[in-house]
Amino acid sequence: MRLKGLDLNLLLALDVLLDERSVSRSAERLHLSQPAMSAALRRLREYFNDPILKQHGKRMVSTPHALIIHQELKVVLASVEALISKTAFFDSATTSRKFTITASDYLAQVIFVPLIKHLRNVAPNIQLEIVPPADSTHELLSQGSIDLVILPEQMISDEFPSELLFEDRFVIVGCQSNPVFTQAMTEETFYTSGHVVVKLGSRRPISVSDQQLEAHKKSRDTDILVGSFLLAPEMVVGTDRLTVMHERLANIFATRVPIVTAPLPFSFPSIKEHVQVHSARSNDPGIQYILQKIKEIAITKTNPNI
Repeated sequence: MRLKGLDLNLLLALDVLLDERSVSRSAERLHLSQPAMSAALRRLREYFNDPILKQHGKRMVSTPHALIIHQELKVVLASVEALISKTAFFDSATTSRKFTITASDYLAQVIFVPLIKHLRNVAPNIQLEIVPPADSTHELLSQGSIDLVILPEQMISDEFPSELLFEDRFVIVGCQSNPVFTQAMTEETFYTSGHVVVKLGSRRPISVSDQQLEAHKKSRDTDILVGSFLLAPEMVVGTDRLTVMHERLANIFATRVPIVTAPLPFSFPSIKEHVQVHSARSNDPGIQYILQKIKEIAITKTNPNI
């Protein structure tokens, strides 16, 4: 099909070329021969009257005009995919569709481990790719590269509609042999103990719970920094250290390692996990199916299959 003299199949080729910035990798990704990919690039250059990609040393770089085109092209292709999905038949029992979801390792453990077990019985061929939150998360959602985003309220974007998925309390976690758990935890004991702190990355260097703790204007003795919520419980075992983590995750680890939990000795807000979907894809039956399954797991306070 042509629109204003352009073969619309070339738009997909353009998207991949600007993603890969390599004719050979683009050809491999689209299952085309390298000469066919080179011909597509030549036709795109002629149509847009722009080099699209220019050689810079040993690599190719996008031209300024191509960068502008690419941003708008991602949105257009996502809208086309959404249009097709509205009329496409979705059968969970037979589909082999892949869904890409942004979620933390905490969510991977409390939501997606039981979800995958459930899908094995009702939708055995569905593929899930769970990717961690990143600076580019919402850009990828806008481009259609990510299907769903699940993030704490503090991290959601106003650009997309959001829905509260569930709330979770924060609790103090320590080793069963730690003597501070023999009586009610005091604020003084909490702050004078050594702590394991989760550090998540450059953009958000500490977790939501630790951001809230910093707001109390009291310093803790940080003994260990870890890059994952899943490492924190292991780091308190056999020590007098404490860590603050999500109650659901703490309850899971309490069945695996010798840890105990206690409530925080001061007022502390819960974490609110929100789900976001691009509005253009909100009626996609596949996304709606996965979202409904996620909600079913999320509202289950205790799951015997975890």
